[in-house]
Amino acid sequence: MFALLALHATAQENIAISTCDSLSSVTAYTLPDTALMDSTYRNLEFANPFIPADSIAGAAKSRNADKIKIRKPDPMKATWLALIVPGGGQIYNKKFWKLPIVYGGFVGCLYAYNWNSQMYKDYRQAYLDIMDSDPNTDSFKDFFRPGFNYEANLDYLKGVFKRRKDRYRRWRDMSIFSFIGVYAISVIDAYVDAQLSSFDITEDINLTIEPQRIQGGMDLRDGGYYGLNFNLSF
Repeated sequence: MFALLALHATAQENIAISTCDSLSSVTAYTLPDTALMDSTYRNLEFANPFIPADSIAGAAKSRNADKIKIRKPDPMKATWLALIVPGGGQIYNKKFWKLPIVYGGFVGCLYAYNWNSQMYKDYRQAYLDIMDSDPNTDSFKDFFRPGFNYEANLDYLKGVFKRRKDRYRRWRDMSIFSFIGVYAISVIDAYVDAQLSSFDITEDINLTIEPQRIQGGMDLRDGGYYGLNFNLSF
């Protein structure tokens, strides 16, 4: 009887051992293929089975983000490109959204120069014609409708042509200076933009404002006073 019980216990023990071995082999067989994972990812995943998958993925992304090379434009190269080619510094800094502003400024200044220059030439010639005594030089008549009696207002018209001639000459010169200003601003913008490309703008910069009670002097009857505490952390 005792022999049968011993044999039965031994058989159960052998079955339990074989069952554990088979479970271990199944567990080892069902593990994911680690050839596609690095050691850090594998250790995070299997060291603690209760770590969320989002945390593991976030750690992997942060590690890969450190390996990304941040592009830092050369300020001197950006300046020279902006000097040689209008808008070249903005293209080098990859700030393509600034190109319509730069080229729009150049086109606007060129249009203003051409318009004011043409108006200045017309009024200048008309002023010269109305001031001389040669009847064949009458280009100023083109400014009036047919049948207009300009001889009755000749002195007044001389002053009008002179003022408009001077005005359009001044505006023409201002168009030239405006063109130079847009050109200079584009060069300065390219240099400053390249300098600030590596400037760290972190989300940890914050300003907190909170009330604070400030203790008074040695007099115990002085209850102090209240103020605001500005705390800037970065």
